[in-house]
Amino acid sequence: MTELTKVLQVLSLILMALTTLCYCYQFFYLFIPLFRKKTAVESEKTRRYAVLIAARNEEAVLPHLLDSIRMQDYPSELVTVFVVADNCTDRTAEVARARGAVVYERFNDAQIGKGYAMNYLLEQIRENGGLDRFDVFLVFDADNLLTADYISNINVMPSMGYNVFCGYRNTKNFGTNWLTSGYGLWYLHESCHMNASRQITRGCCAVNGTGFGFTRQILERLGGWKFFTLTEDIEFTNWCATNGVKIGYCHEAIVYDEQPVSFRQSWRQRTRWVQGGLQVSFRYAVALLKGIFRGGRMGLSCLEFMTLTLWGYGLSILAGICSIVLALLMTGLVGTLITLALAVCGAYAGMLFIGGWTMIMERKRIYATTGQKILSVITFPIFMLTFLPIAVTAIFRKFHWAPIEHTVAISTDDLCKK
Repeated sequence: MTELTKVLQVLSLILMALTTLCYCYQFFYLFIPLFRKKTAVESEKTRRYAVLIAARNEEAVLPHLLDSIRMQDYPSELVTVFVVADNCTDRTAEVARARGAVVYERFNDAQIGKGYAMNYLLEQIRENGGLDRFDVFLVFDADNLLTADYISNINVMPSMGYNVFCGYRNTKNFGTNWLTSGYGLWYLHESCHMNASRQITRGCCAVNGTGFGFTRQILERLGGWKFFTLTEDIEFTNWCATNGVKIGYCHEAIVYDEQPVSFRQSWRQRTRWVQGGLQVSFRYAVALLKGIFRGGRMGLSCLEFMTLTLWGYGLSILAGICSIVLALLMTGLVGTLITLALAVCGAYAGMLFIGGWTMIMERKRIYATTGQKILSVITFPIFMLTFLPIAVTAIFRKFHWAPIEHTVAISTDDLCKK
């Protein structure tokens, strides 16, 4: 055995040990929600809500979201819906006004993205009546649907002391194909395992794209919406963790989201996620490190979010590269290929377990046939493994923002009849 081989063996063991330490907690997250205890919390039915929706050419799906908001069991006089029709060329603004929303139209080809649209919308609200009219701000995407008790359930979160909070993210087109079900299972895993466990262990949860809210105090502290990376939700989550703002999670506040149906759309969307994740990794690296050394439960949350950035994933990649080089030196090309095949099989088995366990836990909330549910578990690992080539290519290409077309125009009632 050469000196190089010995060094690589030691390095590989160290990297594998560090990687295991970074991610082993996620195994326990799969089971912690089994011990969830429901606690009754008195909530004030007097909070004034501003619902914020950024929409770009969403005339097909936006009416159903607005209808689901209008059908909330929370007092309607305390809920005002605001829509920013962002660079729209269709009837988005018209259909939103027809359903009672306050609409502002924005045309800006230089500053493109949800973050800029959100900031513009909040500035318009400030200039036309003021932000202090509202206690809480809720953020949704135009293709979303809400259960009738969404606001009533999320209203508990400020009463529990949370200034930022998120709900349970479900999928309205779960059974369409392997892509939509792959997204659906991942978001359910994020909600019912990751965020639920963070909530139970008094950690900081993670905002996930849509279906989240924050109080006016947070907005005043920020001085507007200041998150403009390609993944503004991850950026906001990291800002909260590094500034001592604990994000809460409400399992009963359910929002349904439409997922991409073509691999081309999915590739483009996940490329944006990877590149946005890289932006956040560099922007918050120092702040997360400082947060870790502050200690306490929020320090652990900062450590967790650090492992979910480039720095954590980079450690895993280094461990993998080191193992491959070591295998080449010790077993040759054939042995290395066998090792890689076994690694892929192991990854498939791990993802199969996560998908299957998520399906068992959340099957009653998934609107799809039994056959579609079983097939979704089998194809879930394939969906997850496609992240690898997407991540590699994302590093070397310049991202061009392109909206994803939403076409699943369905009401909450029709969805629940499936």
